[in-house]
Amino acid sequence: MSRWGITIPLTGVPLPRHRELIESLPGLGYTDAWTAETAGTDAFSPLLLASQWAPELRLGTAIVPVYTRGPGLLAMSAATLAECAPGRFVLGIGTSSPVIVRNWNAAEFTDPYARTRDTLRFLRSALAGEKVTQDYPTFSVEKFKLERAPETAPPVMLAALRPGMLRLAAKEADGAITNWLAPSDVPAVRAETGPDLELVARIFVCPTEDADAARSLGRLLISSYLTVPVYRAFHDWLGRGERLAPMHEAWAEGDRKRANEVIPDEVVDDLIVHGSPARCRERIKSYVDNGLTTPVISVLPTGGDPIDQVRALSPSA
Repeated sequence: MSRWGITIPLTGVPLPRHRELIESLPGLGYTDAWTAETAGTDAFSPLLLASQWAPELRLGTAIVPVYTRGPGLLAMSAATLAECAPGRFVLGIGTSSPVIVRNWNAAEFTDPYARTRDTLRFLRSALAGEKVTQDYPTFSVEKFKLERAPETAPPVMLAALRPGMLRLAAKEADGAITNWLAPSDVPAVRAETGPDLELVARIFVCPTEDADAARSLGRLLISSYLTVPVYRAFHDWLGRGERLAPMHEAWAEGDRKRANEVIPDEVVDDLIVHGSPARCRERIKSYVDNGLTTPVISVLPTGGDPIDQVRALSPSA
């Protein structure tokens, strides 16, 4: 397998405690470390630390919302990381969700496709060191030029779920980033991107042989995420609409407990990798066998030490 990524920081592990683990990742067979950005750490700070702790790793954001930073600040943050990890940083951007953008960051969530497209185009110019004056359909920039443009502009990937954004990624970006899909879903995504675009996916992994515990945690996550409209539409497109309809009905009625209970086991098993570490590694590999370029493991808490679990899930274990 060419790439094998991990999501940092690990749940419940203080950021400074990551140093020893991150230094060991290349020796364990990991090639990538990726961050997310919701209400925990920001996406850039853990990668700045990792850039100094493990110079061999490729580092990526999956993803930074296009609404929560101004275009110039987003370019500055990306340029800073590109300077610290020359040739090893990937900027992943996306729309995020109305909850994160509007409810938590007091920003407008409008025209997500257009805003993502315009931000991508701005970043292409800005990270190349150009002075940008442009009226984009969703925002305007006047005379912006990075004072410390990176020697090599980092690749820019797009968070993409359904055909429109996947095609935009294939046409204008350096890759597509997705999540919440099963190995059997990868060909449908690949059909929109074509075979050559790098396709990254965050894969939720619960390394325990207690299937009931893994499914219980999986149901909580599925009901929290897949009731968000963009993910609901994604799974309708993938063909899970009928199986998830009872969950959506219960959620709309405010019955969170029932929403979890009515998620079928087979849906949980499709979307959450669980079992022994060896079983989990096999399942992750099946994503690659179906067309995924870069699996990025997100270790779910099982009560064990997540650092030990990262080691157990490594491709060289």
